[in-house]
Amino acid sequence: MPRSSFWILVCAAVLMCGCASAPGRQDPLEPMNRRIYAFNHAVDRAVLRPVARGYAKVVPGVARRGVTNFFRNIGMIVTIFNDALQLKGEKVPVDMARFATNAVFGLGGLIDVATELDIEYRDEDFGQTLGYWGVDSGPYLVLPFLGPSSLRDGPALAVDYVVSPFHWGLEDHHDAGWALFGLNAVNTRANLLTLDNVLAQQIDPYAFLRDTYLQRREYLIHDGNPPKPRAAPDAARPKSLREIEEEEFGDEPVSAPAQQSP
Repeated sequence: MPRSSFWILVCAAVLMCGCASAPGRQDPLEPMNRRIYAFNHAVDRAVLRPVARGYAKVVPGVARRGVTNFFRNIGMIVTIFNDALQLKGEKVPVDMARFATNAVFGLGGLIDVATELDIEYRDEDFGQTLGYWGVDSGPYLVLPFLGPSSLRDGPALAVDYVVSPFHWGLEDHHDAGWALFGLNAVNTRANLLTLDNVLAQQIDPYAFLRDTYLQRREYLIHDGNPPKPRAAPDAARPKSLREIEEEEFGDEPVSAPAQQSP
């Protein structure tokens, strides 16, 4: 086999390993998950993405930024609750200060005054709280309409929903609560429109979203410092490309092609 062909095959194998995936320990429900992913993708293309595009064209950027700030500030209620459950006593006052600062001085949260004052923004949920206390994520799970999750994070959404002011709005003021819920969904999708091209370039968008979600969850649970995976003691060291080449061709030096005399 010529060396050029060998390296082409090696590079192709590396690319395929990085892009393709098969059902594994983290995704034993992959056949079902892929069907739900296909359903969500169809709903998104038919309804949510067109609405989000229209919203982004009609609503000015400064107004969309204000909507994003408003919902992020409401989410601080959930963060305060979960930081307290994680016994992060030093974080709870900061969370409360951020929420109060934006609510009072930022027109109810439309303006992110807290960031200008260098008050830390944190995003905690009950799934992270369970992970903080050692609950394993379990199998990867795609939820209808909601998207990537896990057997731990999916049910945890119910706790965050009860804590969130969205729940209070739906309980006391149904019309206003559903209007806020819909606005948050459309605004969030509009913020993600720029990532559509990234997803479209993936060989397997499902696997890309799954791996990205699981890695980000580990990052969030460990506050940006996830533990490095440890190899099993009896695990064999993978061969380097140099070792593979030597096995294939031996140690003989490659002679340069002879030049033909004129």
